[in-house]
Amino acid sequence: MPVLVITGTGTEIGKTMVTAAVAASALAAGRSVAVLKPAQTGVRPNERGDADEVGRLAGPVTARELARYPDPLAPATAARRSGLPPVHPQDVAEAAAKLATDHDLVLVEGAGGLLVRFDPAGGTLADAAALLNAPVLLVAPAGLGTLNATELTARELKRRALELTGVVIGSWPPSPDLATRCNVTDLPEVAGAPLLGALPQGTGTLPPADFRTQAPSWLSPRLWGTWDADGFRAREGVG
Repeated sequence: MPVLVITGTGTEIGKTMVTAAVAASALAAGRSVAVLKPAQTGVRPNERGDADEVGRLAGPVTARELARYPDPLAPATAARRSGLPPVHPQDVAEAAAKLATDHDLVLVEGAGGLLVRFDPAGGTLADAAALLNAPVLLVAPAGLGTLNATELTARELKRRALELTGVVIGSWPPSPDLATRCNVTDLPEVAGAPLLGALPQGTGTLPPADFRTQAPSWLSPRLWGTWDADGFRAREGVG
């Protein structure tokens, strides 16, 4: 798995924190890691982007952005409004492949969901994953409404013959309600792929040293962690 594409069912659901956790766990396992953010939106030139945040939390990764746009919009829209060139799926694939020559693992973190547009031609993260022939990790929210968005994304990946490695819950609340607890069982069923982790709510506020120490406990061995789905279900009272 030299390249892993990380997408979500939407925005603000924990993709960057999951990317940081995977990076930290892989680093702890002795891998060299690069993080590629194809299009960073909603961030000014002097502000930290998602790739920078991954590096702050995870440790010594190679962090790279291909483009940055000031408006917090879909990349194609943000590029058009700013007058800056858009990012194309081929750009993403070429950058990730180049990083993969010098790193054991390249994490490509998308913006928003799988089909958010990069360019006027309708190029998406899914197109970049296809060019790379890379597996996709899906980050999903924990609560009510997640099942529909998760299944739609999984179906689109299957339609494109892209591998869905698994699902990670981006933010697990300290007091989950009934729907949230039931989703632990239902998410892998609707996705047709295993649940590979759950990050506790508020992980981004941890000091970096604590984040790095704890990150493997949030992810399954397939993502270089120690998290166990059955044990998690038992602890959280999932039926």
